[in-house]
Amino acid sequence: MLGQVGDLFVIVLEGLRRSWDVRRWWWEFVDQCWFLARVTSVPVLLVSLPLGATVALQVGELAWQLGAGSATGSAVFVGLIREVAPLASALLIAGAGGSAMTSDIGARNIRDELSAMEVMSVNPIHRLVTPRMWAASTIAVCLCPLVILAGASGGYFFNVIVQGVTPGAYFDGALSLVVASDLYVTLFKAWIFGFIAAAVACYKGMTCATSPVGVGRAVNQSTVVTFMLVFTFNYVISAVYFLAYPPRSL
Repeated sequence: MLGQVGDLFVIVLEGLRRSWDVRRWWWEFVDQCWFLARVTSVPVLLVSLPLGATVALQVGELAWQLGAGSATGSAVFVGLIREVAPLASALLIAGAGGSAMTSDIGARNIRDELSAMEVMSVNPIHRLVTPRMWAASTIAVCLCPLVILAGASGGYFFNVIVQGVTPGAYFDGALSLVVASDLYVTLFKAWIFGFIAAAVACYKGMTCATSPVGVGRAVNQSTVVTFMLVFTFNYVISAVYFLAYPPRSL
């Protein structure tokens, strides 16, 4: 395990080492951004709408029993901004985009394209890994507003239309607990999670067994490892943030 962690860090650091030479990987970065945006934008909306509605439904029922129905908006927005948005974007990047990255680089590996690039004095990490890491982190940040808007729309439907809370009370409660630092930390989380997803996907693709079965196993392993790392880093970042900026009270 320690050897695999070391290899992962080597690939990440080598990919970052030549990040300043943008003109060598710019068009690959654009292609990867377009691909990730195409395969994740619609699924993230379809995931966020029922998720926000479910949070509003469950929290709204409890809030009505406590006589605080207007607090549902606060719970929906705080949950979406602090936790749901970065996690949803990262998991979709890992599931839809990361699996494609692993299979693409793994296929290149079993066809010896990576070795051929090295023979031609082309560093495969700089050419393939660097643009994918930056593209995944960029698209993960861009997906956060979509998650927040879709989740808030689902919460609005159940809380206002179904449960009868006034729109003013819903949005007033939503804005009472959310601060600007919550959004900054959310975008930072999304950037880190997207970077992790691409790094793990590229590492698994470059080190997979040279067979079709090895590529399939690498895709499965990259998704599982990414999920574990994302939830671990999410806990660490959230704990540090809450220590530095304690949550506000109503």
